[in-house]
Amino acid sequence: MDTHVKSEFYDVEGFLKGKTTLNDIELGLLGNIQGKSVLHLQCHFGMDTLSLGQMGGKVTGMDFSNRAIDKARELSSLTGIPATFICCDLYDLPAHLSDTFDIVYTSYGTIGWLPDLDRWAAIISKFLKPGGKFVFVEFHPVVWMFDDFFKEIKYNYFKSDAIHETESGTYADRNAQLKSTSVSWNHGLSEVLTSLIKKNLMIEKIEEYDYSPYQCFQKCIEFEKNKYRIEHFGKKIPMVYSLVAVKRVSNQG
Repeated sequence: MDTHVKSEFYDVEGFLKGKTTLNDIELGLLGNIQGKSVLHLQCHFGMDTLSLGQMGGKVTGMDFSNRAIDKARELSSLTGIPATFICCDLYDLPAHLSDTFDIVYTSYGTIGWLPDLDRWAAIISKFLKPGGKFVFVEFHPVVWMFDDFFKEIKYNYFKSDAIHETESGTYADRNAQLKSTSVSWNHGLSEVLTSLIKKNLMIEKIEEYDYSPYQCFQKCIEFEKNKYRIEHFGKKIPMVYSLVAVKRVSNQG
């Protein structure tokens, strides 16, 4: 956690000077959120949540990490951007929150930590007002099929057994003196879409992108400002996708 806060990757100093942490992809999907209530799922230490607040949203962020939420509250105080932050497991959120929202938002490196997308979609549906909008941006499941250096296909595109990995350093600082073990799952696009549709969410838009706005993978090169690709793949593979879904007004579930 401390490594992330201090890293150039997250650029907390720039954020405290007024820089937004949101990218063109999600800004285009969100549009004008002035005065709208926004729930940010898996918000890490809150900079995106507070950037949504900078845009005029009435924001609530949640994450399972006590240290991340403590930092998010500190940043809210330092910036003067009002926000509510909740520390809990995503699946337990109904025990901690009863409001419904105009927008539910989540992005970049979130669903890979979740074993059950039907339960994820149920959370989204529960906290959206009828007619409310779910905005989602995520790394493409094709990216997670490869080994760390993108030399070979190592993992299944479709959800299968949990993926256990041990990593030195972190995506935010490759040279950090850290070693961590993680458990994750890959979720294909059909699984994501079907889970949302089953929970009464209508898919309005889905797009795929041949770049990442973050240099968080090995073998990345920047081909345009803040746009990165795997050097030896160029634009041959999708790296990110986005979608917008709306909760149906009738027969909510």
